[in-house]
Amino acid sequence: MSTGYQTNGTNRVADSDINDPRSLSDLIKELRDESVALVREEVALAKTEMSEKANVVGRNSALLIVGGAVAHLGLIFLLLAVSYGLYVAIGLAGLPVHALWIAPLIVGLVVGGIGLAMFAKAKETLANFSPVPERTKQSLKEDKQWLQAKTK
Repeated sequence: MSTGYQTNGTNRVADSDINDPRSLSDLIKELRDESVALVREEVALAKTEMSEKANVVGRNSALLIVGGAVAHLGLIFLLLAVSYGLYVAIGLAGLPVHALWIAPLIVGLVVGGIGLAMFAKAKETLANFSPVPERTKQSLKEDKQWLQAKTK
């Protein structure tokens, strides 16, 4: 049974390697060119992946800011409701002016709820977000293995 290898002491050499017409300098140039191309591709992949991640962070940061602002508006309406409620309780207890505090209370609760929902979504998304370029990291591991196999 033949494996396609010749044994010369401890060195095992494939039959195709013996008949390779390329010189050592040609092989080194080829390895250099492939390595340069590989590094360029890895840099391009890293740029693309980091750009995608920056877009996610930017979008969710904006959502976080807008959610905080909307929740702040809800707080303002709630404070208006409290002030109108106090006004009604102190000065006009028997008059039909309850709409002066119920309306801003309802608006404040709705607006505040929307703002809190936006805030919570952005916070959850950013908490589960990893800025590490995982595809590039995995590709670099594969490239390292390829390069090690190529230089053996």
